[in-house]
Amino acid sequence: QVQLVESGGGLVQPGGSLRLSCAASGSIFVINAMGWYRQAPGKQRELVATVTSNGRTNYVDAVKGRFTISRDNAKNTVDLQMNSLKPEDTAVYYCNANLIVRGGIAGNFYWGQGTQVTVSS
Repeated sequence: QVQLVESGGGLVQPGGSLRLSCAASGSIFVINAMGWYRQAPGKQRELVATVTSNGRTNYVDAVKGRFTISRDNAKNTVDLQMNSLKPEDTAVYYCNANLIVRGGIAGNFYWGQGTQVTVSS
């Protein structure tokens, strides 16, 4: 079994900052890419940022220059530092990992339960 547990969501004023964290645990052999997605009410889930095992990052244009993704391979964690938050960043944020379980061959995608981020004055 594999679990991804997120933390760090909440309510923040426009222009403020939040840091999301996600820890992967369980029978993990190797984690390939990790990332964050978000889903706003009435919208589809969208990619926010990803980071590969060797540190290569990718961001959706809407968050470039404001959000920073980082991971700790030794701890199987991925963080998302969110600065200069805007009301349009309001969404449920989901952690995602592409990983291979012990005894497995191919990578599969796993999701956390989601954490609410609300940007409002």
